[in-house]
Amino acid sequence: MADLSIYHNCGQELEEKLRLKTHPLAVKFLEKEEDIPKGAIRPLRDWGYHLSQCQAFNISRRQGTAIAMLIEDMWCFEPVVGYGLGEPPQEFLDGHNRFPEDVETLEAGATYAHSYPRLPLRKYIGIVSESLTTTTFEPSLVITYCDTLQLNLLLLGREFRALKPGYKDSGDIRCRLSSHAACVYSTVPIMEGADYQIAIPCRGDHYYAMTPDGEMVFSVSRDKLEDLMTGIKHLCEHGFGFPMAYTIKPEYDFRLPSYRTIGHKMGYM
Repeated sequence: MADLSIYHNCGQELEEKLRLKTHPLAVKFLEKEEDIPKGAIRPLRDWGYHLSQCQAFNISRRQGTAIAMLIEDMWCFEPVVGYGLGEPPQEFLDGHNRFPEDVETLEAGATYAHSYPRLPLRKYIGIVSESLTTTTFEPSLVITYCDTLQLNLLLLGREFRALKPGYKDSGDIRCRLSSHAACVYSTVPIMEGADYQIAIPCRGDHYYAMTPDGEMVFSVSRDKLEDLMTGIKHLCEHGFGFPMAYTIKPEYDFRLPSYRTIGHKMGYM
């Protein structure tokens, strides 16, 4: 069994070093009923109603609660399709999910549907989320809801080890962005092999799950979590953490001497 204290410590450090307003999430895709953590809430069974996946994520990140979502717990169909919990109907594939409300043609809606991220049908039976600081299971991935400044520190933390020859994700993150289904775009690419992913909270996140304006979603695979934390800790030890000192001083002193050196070599300074 995994040493869960490693994940608890990572969660605590993420909260402290990034000054997060809500808990980072441990997220696991479930292959069988036996994988559901003991004590996890099943919304329909335990509360008597369905939830959308964005609502489950937001309860977990605000209250720490472990919530397991199987197909019978789901309200919004987008994670049902994206997680492979059920086969999409022809109406979805034909484009009616997007047309006529927010794309110009039915063909455009169909293009979206056929490029939609989808895990293999019925490989998983559901998904569970819980605060990373108290998780009772080893996650498949970790999701952090953050503002853009916190996202910047997460990206810098990733680059601490990623920017070297031979590393799988050398260079920039190449991620899929969409106005829809943040619960899918933040998770499915990781399950398909990506190490990191950024997603934009969708309308459901804002309308029904109280996600504030200005938040983004950053996801990291289980295998790269410790690399990320190593980078974040290094940055904080070298004065790049929070609170951040702001300045509008013109011709300020660079914190990295290489910026002045390179600027001089380019001839404009």
